[in-house]
Formats: sequence, structure tokens, C-alpha cells
Amino acid sequence: MFENSEKTNIEKIGKNKLIAHILSLNENKNPQVIVPPGDDAAIIKFSDNENLVVSSNIIVENVNFDLVYTPLKHLGYKTVTTTISNIYAMNAKPEYILINIAFSSKYTLEAIEEIYSGIYFACNKYNIILAGGDINTSVKGLTLSATAIGKICPNKEVLRQNCKVSDILCVTGDLGAAYMGYHLLEREKRVFLATPDFKPDIEGYDYIVSRQLKPEARNDIIELFEKENILPTSMTDLSSGLADGLKKISSKSKIGFDVFEEKLPIDGQTLQLANEMNLDATMCILNGGEDYELLFTIGQIDYEKIKNNIDITAIGYATSNEHSCNLITKDGSRKEIRVLN
Repeated sequence: MFENSEKTNIEKIGKNKLIAHILSLNENKNPQVIVPPGDDAAIIKFSDNENLVVSSNIIVENVNFDLVYTPLKHLGYKTVTTTISNIYAMNAKPEYILINIAFSSKYTLEAIEEIYSGIYFACNKYNIILAGGDINTSVKGLTLSATAIGKICPNKEVLRQNCKVSDILCVTGDLGAAYMGYHLLEREKRVFLATPDFKPDIEGYDYIVSRQLKPEARNDIIELFEKENILPTSMTDLSSGLADGLKKISSKSKIGFDVFEEKLPIDGQTLQLANEMNLDATMCILNGGEDYELLFTIGQIDYEKIKNNIDITAIGYATSNEHSCNLITKDGSRKEIRVLN
């Protein structure tokens, strides 16, 4: 994929192409690995009746979080929820999690306790067992990584690759809130650093701030699928924006999507702040990220079972235009959806 005669700047190729390149170097194929890396999680054969679903996540200080405005307890909580979200995206339920943490000498025992209080809180809420991990020191900053393990019955997993033409495209919750929460916190941080006596003004924006600092995983949707006997044809979680999720399913399923702008779910706080900051709300939805909602496709029969659910919105449908994802704007024009981040 990349010639090594010259050094390649990773920033130029991006995360997704880097992952694809790394996976292409692996020549060790094992039949026990039913779903290899490249989806939201790997699936490994465990027994005739159960398979393991495994996914990892890593977050780094000043890359993925800023401690100027991120409470340590929320950081621990977010480490768990963002990792188990990948397990739910496979239509599975997480059961165990392992947490690794590396921190510099500036962190006290009390700080580490605060992080783990958030981890334990999330584990209790989602009924997950903290089964282990590792602790180490680092020269600078704070890094956390997590590996979640779940189980699923054979043929119940949902991958990115089985969407069919005319399947209905749905998304849970609302989009763009975490991204606008990030922009609000960054704005208040800049003012605070310039004027230390300044008190942050986030009144009226508590929802979008919580979506950024303390995201939830959509276990309720997986329970709904089980209750209604629904098996989506494809699914992924939205950690990097709607556009990224669309491209992932489109690429794996070899189909396209038409998405209707007027159907995109957005909270009032998200829209209000986007307007206040002169940001395009639709672009925030498409390329914002960190919503951790579920993007999935279903057939018409299954759609009838969830069409009245207020927490699920049908936003488009799959087309035969392979890899072509288009936004049907409010004025009826058609625009290509591109991944910007």
C-alpha cells in the first residue's frame, strides 16, 4: 500500500488508512478468528454455542482529553463506556473489561482513586466486571487503555458488511452534541487561561457538556433488538461522526447511501450553540464525532417494529451506487458526503 523508499507522514494518510495498512501486513490467518480486525470488534470462536467479542480503546492526555475541564471521575467513566460501545455495535453484550493506566509523577494516589471511582461506577451501571489490567508510570501525562470482552451466540453478530440495497438507514439518539460540547468547553478554557478569575459560563448547555465529558453506551438499543427479535443488516458506533460511520458500512457492504438532511436528529442545545458559533450544524453532525450512538440498517419488516420509537430515527436508505454516500439537502439538492477528520 505504501512504498518504504521514502518516509511516509502518518498524518497525511489518516487513522483509517493506517489501520488498513497494518492489517494488510498480517499474514497469520486463524480460522478461530471469525471476524478479524477491521470491524467495531473482533469475534473469536469460543465454543459451539458462544463466541467471544473483543475490542480495545486507548485515550491519551492532550490528544483525547484535556484535564483543564475533564473531571477525573468522568474520564474513568468515559474510558469504560467508549470501549463497550464497540461491543454493543456488534449486537453483543460486554461482560468483562481490562483497564491499563500509565501516569506521570504529578498524579497522586487520590487522583488515581478518582479515575477508578468513575471506572467502577460505569462497570456497576452496565453490569460489567473489571477483570484486570496493568498500572505503569510514564514520563509525561496520563494514558488509559481498555479491552472489553463480551459474548454472542453464533449468527447473532451484526457486522458492517451485510447491508443490502433498499435497507433503511437508522440512527439512535441525536448527533453533534458531543462535538458542540467540546467546542463550548474549549471556548471557556481559552477565556479562563487568559483571565484566571473568570468563571465558565455553560448555563443552558448542560446536556451537550455531559455528552462530551460523560457519554453513554447504547445497551438499551441492543436490549430492544433482542426483545423485538430484530437483527440489523449492518451496524457501527459513531465515534468519529456520521460521515465516517456511513463510509465504514458503505465500504464493507459495497453499497451507497442517500441521507436526508431534514431527518438528521439534533438537540436544541446543539443547534443553538452551532448558530451562536457560526458553525454549520449539519457539518457538526457529519464530522463532529464522539456521540457514540449506533448507526444501523434494517429491512422494511423490522423497521415496522421500531418506527414509532422516539429514540430511533430513519435518516435514509441504502442504494446500489457502490461507495457513494450522498446528502439530500433541505432544498432537494444532492451533495457528496465526505469524511473531513
